[in-house]
Amino acid sequence: MKPNTVEIKKVPSRFKHQVPKYKIHRSDDCINCGTCAKTCPYGVHERVDGHNKVKPPIDYKCIGFECKDKEFYCVAKCPRKALSLSLNPMYETLGDYRWTPDMITGTWIMAETGYPPQRTDLEYNIGNSGGGFDKLRFKFPANPSKVDKSEISTDIPLNRRNDGRANIVISLPVYGGGMSFGSVSLPTMVAKAHNATIWNTFTCTGEGGFPDILIPYSDHVITQVATGLFGVREETIQRVNIVEFKYAQGAKPGLGGHLLGEKNTESVARMREAVKGSSLFSPFPFHSVYSIEDHKKHVDWIKEINPNTLVSVKVSTPNDVDMVAVGSYYAGAHIIHIDGGYGGTGAAPDIAKKNIAMPIEYAITKVHNFLTEEGAREAMTLIASGGIRTAHDLAKAICLGADGAVIGTAELIALECVRCGNCESGRGCSRGIATTDSELADLFEEGWATQRLTNLYHAWHVQLVEILQKFGMRDIKELVGRTDLLEHIDYSR
Repeated sequence: MKPNTVEIKKVPSRFKHQVPKYKIHRSDDCINCGTCAKTCPYGVHERVDGHNKVKPPIDYKCIGFECKDKEFYCVAKCPRKALSLSLNPMYETLGDYRWTPDMITGTWIMAETGYPPQRTDLEYNIGNSGGGFDKLRFKFPANPSKVDKSEISTDIPLNRRNDGRANIVISLPVYGGGMSFGSVSLPTMVAKAHNATIWNTFTCTGEGGFPDILIPYSDHVITQVATGLFGVREETIQRVNIVEFKYAQGAKPGLGGHLLGEKNTESVARMREAVKGSSLFSPFPFHSVYSIEDHKKHVDWIKEINPNTLVSVKVSTPNDVDMVAVGSYYAGAHIIHIDGGYGGTGAAPDIAKKNIAMPIEYAITKVHNFLTEEGAREAMTLIASGGIRTAHDLAKAICLGADGAVIGTAELIALECVRCGNCESGRGCSRGIATTDSELADLFEEGWATQRLTNLYHAWHVQLVEILQKFGMRDIKELVGRTDLLEHIDYSR
């Protein structure tokens, strides 16, 4: 499906109370005259249908103190002076330096509306990490050439080898990362797969097998072969268009995978062919792969089982990641997926995320340049992940040399994750996202979640098109490797 045919619907929060940036207090002096509801253009105040009563303020829609100079400022308009505005002291408890409260709120708004927030009080494209993408800015030309937005393409091909296998083209240069059955709930997995089908892109099963409930979406699901070989079956390899080998994860390279026993429920154990309640470990590395020749045997094995499928190779970002990438080229892979240190859910240990893998923004350029020097870049699709939070991060990654990106946390934020960091626990996720507990998994419906993800992707598409238009470009592929369009704010002053 093309972006201009994707249906956008408003999908409000499933919770009565969010964590808003501002608090609107209505005192007992209110006489329910409805003046605030009539004047506020953002829907903060609403009247109860059929009743002469005003509902409690919907705080998260409020744009805060930037409204103070507007003629519709509700605090000033109230004839009884019953309204007051203040910052919400709870707001700063959301997120962290990488995922700031403003970035989380901005993602929630995009998932609800399908469009970027039209608010100047939210800095939702840049975090506060002190490095990485947060230090990079676009160098937009002062007078770009006029490009009609309808002429701009965000399509990217995934098979560049011209080897007779599937010529897959996705409509947006982004797809959903591997989140396995066991790490997240089934409604989460189904919503990701359904959204991928709507957007003509992909999502990945992770290493926990291929639940039957995903079969209707098989054309847009990547099945993963990881070191533990959990749930790996020939029939799942035969039904998909892309198979991904996960040699390492950027959030915890050298540590392998780990699913705690309390998340290994009966259905998870059945899928993984394991014992219920036991903790499951994926070793590091594949003990059958110690050379490029061994790696090629893996790739050939998949190609023999499914003559049409593409092969993706997911690796972390050590110092020699460029050598690993070119080795995957010679092994016959189609996609090299490099995963930086800030990927993973809250289950990944901070000691690994912050100290082992190379930051993704360095790794992208290193791999892109080395593949170019080796004459292999045109034959390989370079996908980046591990810290891609926003459409601006995605565009920056492409400027650095990637063709596209894989996202994970951004999708979970769209489903109203609050970054509490309890993903490893069976009942730790109070939002019902990263859980295998049947009661918690029923906290949201697949239809609600699918539309939230569809809306988020649409908002990202809108932003990507705006970025390309500012550069006078008609195709996302023109952005690849254009490091000259970026500046590092520490060195541009």
